[in-house]
Amino acid sequence: MTTMHITHRQEAFSLAYVRAVAATAGFRVQDGTQPDDDSVDLTIAARGPGGTVRSPRLDLQLKCQLGRPADEPTWPYDLKAKNYEDLRHTDLQVPRILVVVAVPDDVNTWLEQDEERLLMRHCGWWVSLRGLAASTNTNTVRVQVPRAQRFDVAGLTAIMARLGQGGVP
Repeated sequence: MTTMHITHRQEAFSLAYVRAVAATAGFRVQDGTQPDDDSVDLTIAARGPGGTVRSPRLDLQLKCQLGRPADEPTWPYDLKAKNYEDLRHTDLQVPRILVVVAVPDDVNTWLEQDEERLLMRHCGWWVSLRGLAASTNTNTVRVQVPRAQRFDVAGLTAIMARLGQGGVP
């Protein structure tokens, strides 16, 4: 039996992680643009009134990293230069963020479940690259991911509330 390549498993796991967080928070998830040539994997959408902006949306570029990041206030992630460029603009109608999901090196420990719980290891964090300077790098750009910005139910709810008030992520 053949299994998916590890990078495809990482992609599928990060999509499942974000969908689980969004579902728990009560937001809709829509697939991004196909083909993914605009660095949008998923869109999170709220419904109806709730602030100054009706039905706010948030576009996400997802990445998955093997291994837990160092226990520092920020940690580096090497993002493809094209994705960096697509995420840094300020003139986008729908704001964009980068979500990096970290998983253990051993794929057999990514998920644990029994009748009482479903445990997904490790965690996702988000960063907005909005307004950052253009880069002359052509391969990758190192971005700093703030450990305090977990992509979890509370974090996503706070982002969507800011967007609903006309703010940025």
